[in-house]
Amino acid sequence: MPRISPHGTWTSPVTAADAAAAGGGAQWLASVDGALWWAEARPAEGGRVALVRALPGGGAEDVLPAPWNVRNRVHEYGGRPWLAVDSAVVFTHWADQRVYALKDGDVSALTPEPATPQGVRYGDLRPGRAGEVWAVRERSTGPRRTDISRELVAIPLNGSAERVLVEGHRFFTAPQLSPDGAHAAWLAWDHPAMPWDGTELFVAPVAADGSFGEARVLAGGPEVAVCQVSWETPDRLLVLADPDGWWNLHRVGLDGSSVNLAPVERELGGPMWKLGTSWFAPLGDGKHAVLDSGRPAILDESDGSVTRVDTELTVWSSTGLVATADGIAGIAGGPRHESAVVVLDPGTGKWRELTPQPASLPPAEYLPVPQERVFTGADGAEIPAYVFPPTNPDFVAPEGELPPYVVHVHGGPTGHSSESLDLDFAYFTSRGIGVVAVNYGGSTGYGRAFRERLREQWGVVDVRDCAAVAEALVAEGIADRARLGIRGGSAGGFTSAASITMTRTYAAATVKFPILDFAGWTGEGGETHDFESQYLVSMVGPYPETAERYRERSPMTHVGSLAGPVLFLQGLEDEICPPDQADRFVAGIDGSGIPHAYLRFEGEQHGFRKAETIVAALEAELSFYGQVFGFETPDVPRLELTR
Repeated sequence: MPRISPHGTWTSPVTAADAAAAGGGAQWLASVDGALWWAEARPAEGGRVALVRALPGGGAEDVLPAPWNVRNRVHEYGGRPWLAVDSAVVFTHWADQRVYALKDGDVSALTPEPATPQGVRYGDLRPGRAGEVWAVRERSTGPRRTDISRELVAIPLNGSAERVLVEGHRFFTAPQLSPDGAHAAWLAWDHPAMPWDGTELFVAPVAADGSFGEARVLAGGPEVAVCQVSWETPDRLLVLADPDGWWNLHRVGLDGSSVNLAPVERELGGPMWKLGTSWFAPLGDGKHAVLDSGRPAILDESDGSVTRVDTELTVWSSTGLVATADGIAGIAGGPRHESAVVVLDPGTGKWRELTPQPASLPPAEYLPVPQERVFTGADGAEIPAYVFPPTNPDFVAPEGELPPYVVHVHGGPTGHSSESLDLDFAYFTSRGIGVVAVNYGGSTGYGRAFRERLREQWGVVDVRDCAAVAEALVAEGIADRARLGIRGGSAGGFTSAASITMTRTYAAATVKFPILDFAGWTGEGGETHDFESQYLVSMVGPYPETAERYRERSPMTHVGSLAGPVLFLQGLEDEICPPDQADRFVAGIDGSGIPHAYLRFEGEQHGFRKAETIVAALEAELSFYGQVFGFETPDVPRLELTR
């Protein structure tokens, strides 16, 4: 029989180490001579990203030994970091951001050592003409993080000097060569647009000497976002774009013709946070594998249909969708399955894993089954969310006791929460703490109109939507009003900080690598990196014309009005949300009497990658909630709170 014990005190087999082990996983999947290769993040190796290939008889092996770290910092979020071409494996190495080639067992540098550390970066590696790799090159041109220039370059495999192919825009994706080698296609955009606001698809002829001729725009524009392009024939491209408000798949000809292959009010694309992401793969015979808001589906040109595949694997990554001889390969997970490299038969929904589930994966009965819900905001807007209820077969709460609930705020804010298995969530739910992941206005997966609910409303709509969901759970008798918390990182850290300073809904907040001062982050101070340095033009308003709005919506302005205790978690090498803002915020509450804690992690960037950091952060968060919500947490070190 289950034991009776208060929420938060339930003992659980789900450990912080389990969550850390699951914090890695595959990315950047591709086919090489019929075999599947991928990059693989490894928290236990200090966050190193290995390059791995599947073996014919099963299992996998590393292609590159440590310390090679297949990762780059283009846009700070990185881009496609490896490519197999001309009997060589070309890759970017994290330590110096140079491009290297592995051939015949030897590794050699293809790009020169930068004059300054991290001064030159490369990403989105693509095959170019024979003997070349094409890529985006990003160069630091001054002392500020926004002193950046970018070009498209050809990198010879023989180690000779790279050459510039295209310049003149702030941002690019790498060019892709047409099947006949006669044309190249790429995407470009400029400040203040983000790639989900508007991008342009360029095409140019390729001359005999490899230079590009005059480029022209085939698709996209200021209010149309192209997020993926691929050559279909020498004179046609397949293009994911949203001219009608939804990312749909189009066929675009060099003659300027364009046909939507399946006009649906569904998102078959997504936000291009990383260069080289993909949401579709042609299967032949007029069919295409697509990701329908992250779920696998088949687009059939014959009747214009998009049909989801009936499978337990409901959450697929956009860092690799590959057509194979026996189905669709991808990186996928679900509510009871950790993300893995899989091959799916779209006809039957059956699948096989190429990477195993973690050996330490807790028994299924300790994992929450997410409930997909749609709540209604005060303004009548629909607010999608996933509710992860407390789940542990060994315990029940005392009669009449409602559980504490934590609102999880995804990053971006142009991001999305899903129903995928998240051992961070299970760490809490198996101890009796509920989690609700909110897709507030501005989230992707619901069309441009929903995404643009946040236009000039960041700090208003997101805060309001999250509070509406939390208060609805209270009204339904699901959550304890006195024990509501909010947590998030990056943009989610901003919303968490804004919520605990500007509402009275929550009793506690966990704020990870946050934005806290709008003007300091992107306005006068310019503390952030170039990619997002003008993001707030659309999210808050032009600066300095709306300087008062920047000030009023910044949590830093409201340090003195905290509704409850706060826990800050920050990486010290974060170039996106530098630690200075968290430093200043915490300094402002020292001595205030408000309980708080601030953990700073050496060697961590934006988001935590080291196993020891993930463990320390998660255990600190549990101890924090125990102290604030009033339950004992003897199985984790006690977090020292300052007042």
